[in-house]
Amino acid sequence: MNPGRILSAALLALGSITAFAQAPAAPTTAVQGAQATAQPAAQAAQETSTPAGGHALTAEDVNTWLDGLMPNALKVDNIPGAVVVVVANGQILTERGFGYSDVAKRKPVDPKLTLFRPGSVSKLFTWTAVMQQVEQGRINLDADVNKYLDFRIPPYDGKPVTMRELMQHTAGFEEQVKGILSHSPDSPRFVALLKRWVPTRIFAPGTTPAYSNYGASLAGYIVQRVSGEPFDTYIEKHIFEPLDMRHSTFRQPLPKNLAPLLSKGYMPDSVKPGKFEFVGPAPAGALSSTGEDMAHFMIAHLQDGEYNGKRILSQAIAEQMHNSPLTVIPTLPRMELGFYESNINGHEVIGHGGDTQLFHSTLHLFLKQDVGLYASFNSPGRKGAVQHLRSDLFTEFADRYFPGPRVDTRVDAATATRHARMLAGHWVASRRSETNFLSLVAFMGQTKVEVGPKGGLVVPDFKGSNGVPIKWVETAPFVWNNPMGHERLAAKLVDGKPVRFSIDMESPFTVFDRPPFYKDGAWLMPSLSVALGALALTALFWPITAIVRRRYGARLELTGTQRSAFRLSKVAAWAIVLAFLAWITSVTMMFNDFDKLSATFDPVIRFDQVFGFIAFIGGLLLMLWNLWVVWTHPRRWPARLWSIVLVLSSAAVLWVALAFHLISWGVNY
Repeated sequence: MNPGRILSAALLALGSITAFAQAPAAPTTAVQGAQATAQPAAQAAQETSTPAGGHALTAEDVNTWLDGLMPNALKVDNIPGAVVVVVANGQILTERGFGYSDVAKRKPVDPKLTLFRPGSVSKLFTWTAVMQQVEQGRINLDADVNKYLDFRIPPYDGKPVTMRELMQHTAGFEEQVKGILSHSPDSPRFVALLKRWVPTRIFAPGTTPAYSNYGASLAGYIVQRVSGEPFDTYIEKHIFEPLDMRHSTFRQPLPKNLAPLLSKGYMPDSVKPGKFEFVGPAPAGALSSTGEDMAHFMIAHLQDGEYNGKRILSQAIAEQMHNSPLTVIPTLPRMELGFYESNINGHEVIGHGGDTQLFHSTLHLFLKQDVGLYASFNSPGRKGAVQHLRSDLFTEFADRYFPGPRVDTRVDAATATRHARMLAGHWVASRRSETNFLSLVAFMGQTKVEVGPKGGLVVPDFKGSNGVPIKWVETAPFVWNNPMGHERLAAKLVDGKPVRFSIDMESPFTVFDRPPFYKDGAWLMPSLSVALGALALTALFWPITAIVRRRYGARLELTGTQRSAFRLSKVAAWAIVLAFLAWITSVTMMFNDFDKLSATFDPVIRFDQVFGFIAFIGGLLLMLWNLWVVWTHPRRWPARLWSIVLVLSSAAVLWVALAFHLISWGVNY
């Protein structure tokens, strides 16, 4: 995996049996690992209007489709279990459990009782709570949020953060990673994390989507303060209770009555379940819920805030939440107030996705059709297959029941090639760490845009479900489509030049900008690679040549200052290479084990910082001294040439260390 996309994947943060008719009195039935809950006969027969070329949206047809898709997909992708729910016209059309919530016990997923962890879909409950407080006049969407807090969010060029910007992920915060997930019940809770460190605002407010778990957690704290109720209690009283969500909670660990119902979560190709995941920024992702409870939530939003005669939002506030878009790149999906657009086939769709390490979920609301789709999986699957599975589930559902015309326009080949060349180069995602050592992740993961052999646009990081980079086709100026799917890529122009781009499912909360010259991987990455290679060769050949000399009785023909400079340059090479490897190893360990994204790992970070400071700066100074000694004494040209290489290599590594904060002091990230 692209190293820089590890962070995005990790935080997000913080997606064949024969169908049978549903009988009113039928019990919950498990068939070949799939579990379906019976619906009332009138409910099962209910359908929406059928678009031209589409299937009728009935319980029978949806179940037939799901039975042909889900069991085999879970088996092929090695995902133990999943839940899928479809609602229509204010009722549950079907709710299905597939596979197992506990592999060892062969316990099937029950859509009524099995809890999944929907990750960032949790944010929709936090944003709903915010809008309840807006409705009651306790929160102003466009006021400085500092008026609601007992600590201060610093301004950006004199501009404050507003709740609207928090809801649209445009407050400008860099990523906060420390404490995001843990297996320890003693890990810091969300209020402590909020106050421990305020992430630096790296973008002007309202200008740049940059997904922020910190921002959502901050909104939850504001709800807690203005309502006078603890966040967990508030959600239970004002959302769960009126929606009859009896098997849902934000509490960590789960209450005793719900803990036995939680599905186990599984890492890829593992039959051993993972431990319970404590989400640090809890309002951003700590929800545990069943498929049926999530159906109630979808119905409430599709019915403009009403469920079963009870309101959680007024119609006006619900409509405001669903239709207050922020346009950043025209033609691509936009961020609403908490929800983001996932429009497809010309239909207006809003929703949200969510991930922990173990659970992966997706929710979509077809607003005009009064239809909702929710799915959650208890494993990322083999090679992260769940990401494509949940996307394919949504697109196939839309194509089956709400089809639309395909784009068949084309930009002429010469223009398409010219536009691809204009977009070519390295780009950096707006969702990133910027002012601490984790900015190295963004550097290592800069997205490369290339021109293909036939002049088309190629982005190696953006792959289809087949694992092959998408072959983009330009269908309008600076708008590209995936001819084999629904994805679009589009650029924003300033003075006729592309300065920003994104793709469909990321554009509401992440865009890609050109990095500044001194951070541009187009030249810096190959320079760093060559530099580390030269230093590694120098370090490795030092003991090798010493062994060879000893083997053949040769002597090092250097004395005094020249011998000292020779040896210390080799020590410097070792130190620089080892210091850089220490940082790479530490960051890799942190994202392979989220428990290390905590204070327990601080001593390792401190060591890397001290060792790096000595190695990167001291190493360059020693290389400069070696250069001076070599060039002021009689030495052969290879030694003189290599002394220059060593100085340039050390300088290149120091450049990276300074640019991406490997030389810094602090353990907030």
